[in-house]
Amino acid sequence: MNDDFTDAHRPLYEVKANLFKGLAHPVRIRALEKLAEAGDVSVTDLLADTGLEASHLSQHLSVLRRHHLVVADRRGSQVFYRLAYPQVAELLAVARVLLVEVLHTTQRQLEQTETLPGVVAAPDRSGR
Repeated sequence: MNDDFTDAHRPLYEVKANLFKGLAHPVRIRALEKLAEAGDVSVTDLLADTGLEASHLSQHLSVLRRHHLVVADRRGSQVFYRLAYPQVAELLAVARVLLVEVLHTTQRQLEQTETLPGVVAAPDRSGR
């Protein structure tokens, strides 16, 4: 039996999985990227950037807070968000590099299929 996934390690795997659940939406990725490039960003600016309704953005920001990816500060009537840890920006940068590499690999594989011998199409039902 493989002991790599014992009950002692399960909580760490679950925490990691939950971290990625927090990242698992394009709007949340966009918000995190905006925070990574700009630092503190007001909810008003995030609304303008994402084009979402306030209630939808609020739900996404709540998920990011719950997974400890962002923190919020109220300043007067405005709420500002920032990354909870600088490593979040590093994670996004690594993910982007990985994605670009995967896309390049896929493109090379597609280009290689152009040199494969053609397949003769089956005649249609009318015999042509």
